[in-house]
Amino acid sequence: MPALLTDPRLLAAYSEGAGIYRIVPRAVATPTNSSEIADVLRQAADQHVPVIPRGAGSGMAGGNVGRGVVLDLSLGFRALEIDSRRRVARAGASVTWAQVNEAARGHGLRLPPDPSSGAFATSGGMASTNAAGPRSVRYGSVRPWIEALEITGADGEIRWVRRGARALKDTGGERFHLDPEAVRCVSQAFPKTRKNSSGYALDAFAASGDEVDLFIGAEGTLGVVTAVDWRLDPIPPDAGGVALGFADLEALGEAVPFLLNLGPSAIELLDHTLLAFVNRAGGEIPEAVECLLLVEFERPTAPAARGVVGDAVRGLKHLLIHAETAVDRSGLDQLWGIRRLASPALAQLPEQQRSLQVIEDGCVPIERLARYVMEVRFLAGQYEIPLALFGHAGDGHVHVNVLPDLGRPGWRQRLQGLYDDVSGLLKRLGGTPSGEHGDGRLRAGLLNSFFGRDVVDQFRRLKHAYDPEALLNPGVILPATDWAPLTDLKVGEEAAPIPDDIAARLRDLERNATWATPKQEMARGA
Repeated sequence: MPALLTDPRLLAAYSEGAGIYRIVPRAVATPTNSSEIADVLRQAADQHVPVIPRGAGSGMAGGNVGRGVVLDLSLGFRALEIDSRRRVARAGASVTWAQVNEAARGHGLRLPPDPSSGAFATSGGMASTNAAGPRSVRYGSVRPWIEALEITGADGEIRWVRRGARALKDTGGERFHLDPEAVRCVSQAFPKTRKNSSGYALDAFAASGDEVDLFIGAEGTLGVVTAVDWRLDPIPPDAGGVALGFADLEALGEAVPFLLNLGPSAIELLDHTLLAFVNRAGGEIPEAVECLLLVEFERPTAPAARGVVGDAVRGLKHLLIHAETAVDRSGLDQLWGIRRLASPALAQLPEQQRSLQVIEDGCVPIERLARYVMEVRFLAGQYEIPLALFGHAGDGHVHVNVLPDLGRPGWRQRLQGLYDDVSGLLKRLGGTPSGEHGDGRLRAGLLNSFFGRDVVDQFRRLKHAYDPEALLNPGVILPATDWAPLTDLKVGEEAAPIPDDIAARLRDLERNATWATPKQEMARGA
């Protein structure tokens, strides 16, 4: 069994992830195989200590930090095998999306869902949040691309959970099921959005009956994912794209449905609040552009790719004030460089103006996308909080980085007000608080409002079926009794004290998005 590490500097290094929180854990365990995970879980159960599974720590919603034992899977679980005949990649939990695709590329294959954090997003983390990315408009989230998961349960049982297998106990009875009335409640309560990573996926489970769908998106609250069998797909031969600029947000109401009818693989939205940072970093988008859509089309031939790019420009020319096309993969990569300029610019904000992912994952029905963006911008203006907004327009999915001035009195109260008002807006628009990042600790307390008490009761019943002592990531998805989303922040005078050099190194990880940096290295030296 791996030792439980309690060095204060090491604990400080694990106190933060990519989101807004700083919570110093009680201990850290660094298992390198499933048997060691099982030992840690059994010991934690004996002592009634919570366990927080963690990969690279790039999750935004706070599911990777907590006051119990952080279970760091990043030092092991690196096996990767490609079965080109079956088009399957078996990846250990710490194998990244980029590593899967690098290995698959030699076989002409890829894993199509592509989180923007794919360079460091791990297989275990992607499965645990039902991750998605720019190409989800065509390929969906990771859920349909998962054939099987290796799970270590709360009781230490190690097993594979495969597509087509029901949630059966060893005794032959069902571990969890939904009766017809529960299925009806789920059908009525779940959001009618193109993407959802909020709550437990009872809608997917009701449709498939597959136990694996219960674990996908469960954020380590039902079991620890240690390996994933990914379904792979052939790499499309050709692709083209276009950047389309519009003078107002209302144009999205016509442009996005039109583009969806052309069969794109991605439709990315860059709002003018983000374009300002893009231009500051060297972009050349005209100032009159209120919003920009980056559109990608994958096609079997180069002429087909060129043709659909032309169709997109011609069909929307009456709305456009800017257009830039790319008719091959090289040009497409340059086009997407517009989007890549934003993060470095945001990273250079002054220290007192931090980018905080507080309302960062809302998803609404397509026809309400423009209204959502406009109202989020209006509410931010009411609270006098700057923001930078972008998203996956083809799914009605919007990421928001709020940029409060931490030196201004009352910033925390204004942030809480914005959080509450945007949550209410999402509910009114029939949206979901999480399109692809999960609820974590940040959104757990919203589920009663969005799903209703009956469905949340089913969530609690599911949690009890797999984790009766509630020791796996407690407070994630299902909230703690004292839930308050903007406590335990990594910024402000109330932030938990940690060594200054560790805090500085964590800040560097945030600026440079180098979440895969081993935390043991960070803790060494003074």
